[in-house]
Amino acid sequence: MSKLSKLAILGGTGPQGRGLAMRFAKAGVSVVIGSRDGNRAAEISDEMNALLPEGSVQIEGMDNVRATQTADEMVILSVPYSAHNATLNELKETLSGKILIDIVVPLAPKNPKAVVMPKEGSATEEAQALLGDGIPVVGALHNVSAVTLNQLEQQINCDVLVCGNQLDAKKKVMALVEKLGVNTYNAGLAESARCIEALTPILIRLNISKEVPFSHAGVTIAPPVH
Repeated sequence: MSKLSKLAILGGTGPQGRGLAMRFAKAGVSVVIGSRDGNRAAEISDEMNALLPEGSVQIEGMDNVRATQTADEMVILSVPYSAHNATLNELKETLSGKILIDIVVPLAPKNPKAVVMPKEGSATEEAQALLGDGIPVVGALHNVSAVTLNQLEQQINCDVLVCGNQLDAKKKVMALVEKLGVNTYNAGLAESARCIEALTPILIRLNISKEVPFSHAGVTIAPPVH
């Protein structure tokens, strides 16, 4: 992805979408955030632009359909799981020719310390089944804290596991995510999302626990020190 390519983030008005939008804009990526309400997306983009350091690319805001159409190649889906399938069904035709980066985790209703996986096995696999093999779906960024993402002065404190059935699409997504200053790892086919997505409620449980001296932890791949 070149500096002039435009990335769409659907659900960009939510905490994780906002953090990602500002991080990518700070890194020189042109970003448009999408929402069901285009006016709200425009208002939120103005708020985010006011928080960006000097030299960042300015963020645009519009409705989900226009945001998807505006994206050159990559679209990040960052909506609550309850809106996952409805959003994809609405945008299926518009996503043709693009790569969907699905960061959604199917957290259990009223219990973020557990997941309820769909029959396909994971949200990533569900998206691929819904969209068909003609639209590559890549799972990524499931385990990064929204709080961390929004603290622009701090470096992201974890690695990013990436999975999907099409290698070329995964490599493109990995190159994009690495613009955030993180390490990415090819974690295998889309079925690996069953494990990756399931890590999120474990992290949430740890991060809210009074028994550990930290919060907003992520996953790090630790190579041997010898």
